[in-house]
Amino acid sequence: MGPTLTQALWLLPFVLPICLYVAWSDMQSMKIPNRSVVALVVVFAVIGLIIYPLTDYAWRWTHLVVVLVIGVVLNAAGALGAGDAKFAAAAAPLVAAHDFTAMTVIFGASVLAGYLAHRLVKHSPLRRMVPDWASWTAGRRFPMGLPLAVALVVYLALPLIARSGLGI
Repeated sequence: MGPTLTQALWLLPFVLPICLYVAWSDMQSMKIPNRSVVALVVVFAVIGLIIYPLTDYAWRWTHLVVVLVIGVVLNAAGALGAGDAKFAAAAAPLVAAHDFTAMTVIFGASVLAGYLAHRLVKHSPLRRMVPDWASWTAGRRFPMGLPLAVALVVYLALPLIARSGLGI
């Protein structure tokens, strides 16, 4: 399950800053900037060519297309923001198809943890540190960039977590 240690070590230095930016930006403005989506695709395009076998690399591009189509449908139905759909599509090639179930569990846990943490901070004195975040006043809307980014980082970090002895 998850990427190899080598793949994780190649990807995380590039993906982690993008994910931090996505989470912060979505909480701050309730938007995921297109430049972060493009950056994630570029990371896959360049680093993926180095770390994945060529046939695997080629097939992983279909993940982007499939997730983008699903995201467009969900966005049209009002179930998902456009930035969330684009970010999920850009992240999809980084996740092996056989890890779909594991990624679903990681994402579910990330949504729950992210929602709880966001709501706790919203109603705590910590909110004063970033009082102007749009996500505080977005009503029932939630910045899904936070759990999407966390889920991708956790998935890519699985070999490091396993190696550390924490295990999942």
